[in-house]
Amino acid sequence: MARNRKYRSTVVRYGPVAKAAVACVLIGGAGIGYVWQKDQIARLGQQIKSNESRLAGLRDQNEKLRQSLATLQTPGYLETQIREWKLGLVPPQETQVWRLIEPAAEAGPAGPERQFAVRERSNE
Repeated sequence: MARNRKYRSTVVRYGPVAKAAVACVLIGGAGIGYVWQKDQIARLGQQIKSNESRLAGLRDQNEKLRQSLATLQTPGYLETQIREWKLGLVPPQETQVWRLIEPAAEAGPAGPERQFAVRERSNE
């Protein structure tokens, strides 16, 4: 006995609709993901650009401060400030300076056979 359409199961009737709905959800999700990803890339690009410009500004400021420090450490500037502030500082006299002579390094064996300490000999 042949069955007519009336007795078909509901899975068979709603199968194509379910497949189409799943396909629409997948395509829509992929589209939304694509747009979100592009937005994130654009935001990160803006952050990188702003950070690079900030870094360039900080480098310029650092260079200006380095030049200012070099100027402030020059002997001429220091002498001018000493005179201006009336600190009464003068260069040391020659008798106030002690010059230490550094002993010359002794030429000894190089490498692992070099001796770093000397044992004292006992009086026998």
